[in-house]
Amino acid sequence: MNDAAPSRISVATVTLVREPGEEAVLRRSMAALAQLGWPVYVADGGSGTDFVSFVRSLPGVSTVNPDGAGLVGQVRASLTAAARSGTQFVLYTESDKQQFFEQSLRSFVADAPLDASVGAVLAARTTPALETFPPMQRFAEGTINDLCREFLGVPGDYSYGPFLLESKLAAALGDVPDDAGWGWRHFVFAVAHRTGKRIVHVSDEYLCPQDQRHEDERERIHRLRQLGQNVTGLFAGLTSRLRDLPSA
Repeated sequence: MNDAAPSRISVATVTLVREPGEEAVLRRSMAALAQLGWPVYVADGGSGTDFVSFVRSLPGVSTVNPDGAGLVGQVRASLTAAARSGTQFVLYTESDKQQFFEQSLRSFVADAPLDASVGAVLAARTTPALETFPPMQRFAEGTINDLCREFLGVPGDYSYGPFLLESKLAAALGDVPDDAGWGWRHFVFAVAHRTGKRIVHVSDEYLCPQDQRHEDERERIHRLRQLGQNVTGLFAGLTSRLRDLPSA
């Protein structure tokens, strides 16, 4: 149990309201994240002014402008700002994980080993929990998980979402291609591995929410696109130059 962990982390996340139903979900989720009391850095991708004003009003939450186009520009800005706040680790999370924030985040951080040998600590689903997700999502995420095991040498779930990253490794985001999409995650995992830092998984029963257990054709195509991004990001991370990054 890592009782000192909360004072050693800051939080980075991204937001984007694309349709009316999303705003209520993100408002509840961001409010739950802010209630945890950690400094939170948010890069919004073009939501309405009312939502952005709401986010800015939350205690401990700072908004930053995206550093480049698309998801990568948002992630680069929020993670860089969080890393520059002076904490040893940055917790990256998607902004819609209200259930995780309310039920699991504190225990995940408390159980994470945060010594100098660690580059990344991933919240990971157990095998039974992974089975609650839709078939195409399981296939796509199982494929990238297998590739990460093969090339990074550590088996586990690389696809659930939230993870802790050593702040110094945030510098690697400068080399992530702007069009990498969700592959930015596997890019930084590969960089952490190449610098000799440990990659650790902390597993729990992270079940698929009931309202997300069905997938239509649109969702299946999304997972296929995401798999392509993840493979591309992993390849880029394994072959990119390493600049001014810490080594174990």
